[in-house]
Amino acid sequence: MAEDTTKTTEEEKPTTEEVATTPVVAKSKSKKSKRSVPSGQLHIKATFNNTVIAITDKNGEVIATSSAGACGFRGSKKGTAYAGQIAAEKALSTAAQNNNLRVVEVFVSGIGQGRDAAIRAIATAGINVEGITDKTGIPHGGVRPKKVRHP
Repeated sequence: MAEDTTKTTEEEKPTTEEVATTPVVAKSKSKKSKRSVPSGQLHIKATFNNTVIAITDKNGEVIATSSAGACGFRGSKKGTAYAGQIAAEKALSTAAQNNNLRVVEVFVSGIGQGRDAAIRAIATAGINVEGITDKTGIPHGGVRPKKVRHP
């Protein structure tokens, strides 16, 4: 007669004492290492509805970001100059504290009100500016006109 190997006897079952003393290994989350980025790039995208600030290193990897909407502004207030200034200050303070940012090169795109205010906020944050580049798109010729209507 074949023996059933799936059944466990009373002797093989672990007792409550053995279960309680078994060490539980906790998974430790490795903390993200903060790297020092003394010089980087500050990208400002100023639209009529919002201002988005992204601070990157020289390779383009984002180290800090902020926007007028993320700072608590809603609706038409997101497109104001004050909202752009607050967003820039928030992103710059985060980058300066966490990554030791000291010098930035500024790239601006868009025609919103927050672009000039964000550039002024850099000076108040105590960060040196290497240069300012305007990357706003310029229309050349526009879109193709509609076909002539035939009745």
